[in-house]
Amino acid sequence: MRVLALLDGTLLDPDAPHVRVDDLGITRGDGVFETVLVVDGVPRELDAHLDRFARSAAMLDLPEPDRAAWERVVRVVVDEWPAAGEMALKLVCTRGPEFGDGTPTAYALGMAISEAQLRVRGTGVTAITLERGFDPAVVAAAPWLLLGAKTLSYAVNMAAFRHARARGADEVIFTATDGTVLEGPTASVVVVDGTTLRTTPPSSGVLPGTTQGALFRAAERAGWATKVEPIPAADLRTADGVFLASSVRKLTRVRELDGSPLPDRPGLAEELVALYESEYA
Repeated sequence: MRVLALLDGTLLDPDAPHVRVDDLGITRGDGVFETVLVVDGVPRELDAHLDRFARSAAMLDLPEPDRAAWERVVRVVVDEWPAAGEMALKLVCTRGPEFGDGTPTAYALGMAISEAQLRVRGTGVTAITLERGFDPAVVAAAPWLLLGAKTLSYAVNMAAFRHARARGADEVIFTATDGTVLEGPTASVVVVDGTTLRTTPPSSGVLPGTTQGALFRAAERAGWATKVEPIPAADLRTADGVFLASSVRKLTRVRELDGSPLPDRPGLAEELVALYESEYA
């Protein structure tokens, strides 16, 4: 099941062709996107997603997204979705056709969440560490690298997934050349030590996590400590728990890293999931 709408709210057949072959989002990956989790008709963290969408667009010198228009098209797709439960809603804006009039291509696509994605929320995943090839010190000095922007240029991310699966793992945790943790190809990394939650700062070139942000807010209200700071990769192996956080996966425990089991504090995964869900109760 899919629901497709243009930014102006026009509903389209998702199985019909709509994007020009010279669209720069296709030929160059020149565009930005967000994926929003919708639960029982309610988008989660929509404001945070739209904030990040605008930040990414600014980094690519794209026109500033019309926030009200994006909020309206989100409602159009959500209202058209026929069932209760969960949906992944992708918001996409490209620079438009290379030989067009400069008008961006913009649309929202609602999609069902696969059984495999739902299953690993409970079973956890195996992961490998892969070096991402940059030092966090370069982030501020080289803005043209677009580190921390959520662009359509995901070829490296998808290659990392394929490499992981060729090695028998489900997921990847990227590391920087200085030995610190970055993020997954499509997720933030959350490390748990006692009653402290830690994640990597956006200044290291990672996306500010929307799901991670929701978890941290809930945890702080419940008395946990939270830290946004550089995390040595060695800490992944000694922490009480390592989790991947994203809109679709929510919070997924990493049960094995680079072929070795990770510590699994009893009840920790369930407690964190309950904290996250309390944001929307």
